[in-house]
Amino acid sequence: MSEFRTETDSLGPVEVPADKLWGAQTQRALQLFPIGVDPMPPEMIEAYALLKMGCALANHGAGRLNTEARDLIVTACGEILSGDHDAMFPLPVWISGSGTQFNMNVNEVVANRCSQLAGRPLGSKEPVHPNDHVNRSQSTNDNFPTAMHMAAALAISRALIPAVRAMAGSLSDHAEAWDDIVKIGRTHLQDATPLTLGQEFSGYAAMLEDHLVRLETAFEGVLALPLGGTAVGTGINTHPGFAEDAVARIADLSGLDFRPVANRFAAQGGHDALVHLSGCLKGLAASLYKIACDIRLLACGPRAGLAELVLPANEPGSSIMPGKVNPTQCEALTMVALQAMGNDLAATLGGAGGILEMNVYKPLMIFNVMQSIRNLSGAMVAFKANLLDGLKPDRERIANLLGRSLMLVTALSPAIGYEKAAEIALHAHRTGSTLKEAALELGYVTEEEFDRIVVPARMVGPQV
Repeated sequence: MSEFRTETDSLGPVEVPADKLWGAQTQRALQLFPIGVDPMPPEMIEAYALLKMGCALANHGAGRLNTEARDLIVTACGEILSGDHDAMFPLPVWISGSGTQFNMNVNEVVANRCSQLAGRPLGSKEPVHPNDHVNRSQSTNDNFPTAMHMAAALAISRALIPAVRAMAGSLSDHAEAWDDIVKIGRTHLQDATPLTLGQEFSGYAAMLEDHLVRLETAFEGVLALPLGGTAVGTGINTHPGFAEDAVARIADLSGLDFRPVANRFAAQGGHDALVHLSGCLKGLAASLYKIACDIRLLACGPRAGLAELVLPANEPGSSIMPGKVNPTQCEALTMVALQAMGNDLAATLGGAGGILEMNVYKPLMIFNVMQSIRNLSGAMVAFKANLLDGLKPDRERIANLLGRSLMLVTALSPAIGYEKAAEIALHAHRTGSTLKEAALELGYVTEEEFDRIVVPARMVGPQV
C-alpha cells in the first residue's frame, strides 16, 4: 500500500498520508501553518460533530440531502463523538482567523469516513462530498462561531458551574462550622477589630455564589447560535427555516437549550457573547486568586507565621527541608487564575477585531476561553478536594492572637473617646503590657468597666 494518496481541492492535487482521513485542504494547512504546539481545543471537535450531525438532519428534513448521505454523515459524526477519530484533527490554533481550515478538516474527515463506510476509496468524495454535503447550508463564518458557542456552553454546564457550586458549598460549610471561632481581623495587613472565622469564610462563599449568577447569565448568552447566517449573515444558500430546524436538532442532540441568535450580523461581525463570558471568567479568577492568597496567608507558619489555619499534609513540601508542608493547591489555583486574567485580554482584543461582516480572531478567542474554563474548573475541583475539605482551624493559636491584639481597644472608643482609646493602645504597645493593664494604669476605666466593655465575642456585629 502506498504511503500517500492524491487528493484534490480547488487549487489542485495534494499528497495526503494514506492512512489519514483528512484531505487536501487539511494537508495544505499543515504545510502552511507549522506554528506552535497548541492544538485546536478538543471541545471544538465535539461541537463540530454535533453541528454537522444537526445540519445533516435538517437538510435531509427539507429534502436537500438524500437519506444515504444523511445516514453516513450521522454515523461518521457519531464515531467522532465517541473519540474514534481524535487523531484526525491535527491542526494548530494558529491558522486562518476564520477557522476555515478546521471546518474543512472536519468536513474532509466526515466525508472520507463516509467513503470508507460506503466501500469507496478515500478521497473519492463519494457518496458524500465535504463541501456539497457535509458543509451544506453552512459557511465557516457562521458554523465556526456556532461551534465556539457550543464548546463553551458544553464545558460551562459540565465542568465550570459544578466546580464553582461545589467550592462555594465547601466554603459555606466551613463558614457555618466555624461561626463560633472569634479571631482578630486584619486590614492593611495590620491588626483590626475581631470577626469570626465563619464570617470570614462566608465572604469567600458569597463571592463565588455571586459569580455563579454572572456565569449563568453568560451561559445564556452563548446558548444563542449564529448558525444559518452563512457567509455574511444573510443566510445565502440555506433554505427557509434551516437555522431554526438545525439549532433545534443540535439542542436535542446535546441536551442544552440552544436557540438561534436574534441577529446574525451582530454575532458574526463581533463575538460579544464570548467577550462577556471571558470577562466573567476573569472576574471569577480574581476572586479565586484572593481566596487562595488569603488562605495561604492565614496558614503561613506553622510556627513563625499567622498559622490560624492548618493545611492538610498531602505531599512532601520540600526536596531539602524534611517535614515541610507547602500551600501547593493555593499556588496552583493562583497560577491558573493569573493565566485566566491574561487569557481574557487576548479574548477581549480578539473580540474587538471584528472587521465589517466577520471577526478574524476566532481560533485565538476560543483557545483562550476554553483554556480558562478547563483550567479554572480543574483547579477548583483539586483545591476543594485536596485543601478546602481537609482545612482545619488552630483554635488555640487564634485565641492567643486575639487576646494579644491592641485593636480590641476599639470597643472602648464609644465610652471614653477615640483619643483616650488610642493612648491606651499606644501605651500598651510601647510598654509591652496588655490593653487592660494599660487602661488601668492610665486610669481611664475601672477593671469592671474594662471587662464589661471589651468582650471580643460581642465585637463581631452591631452592639445594642
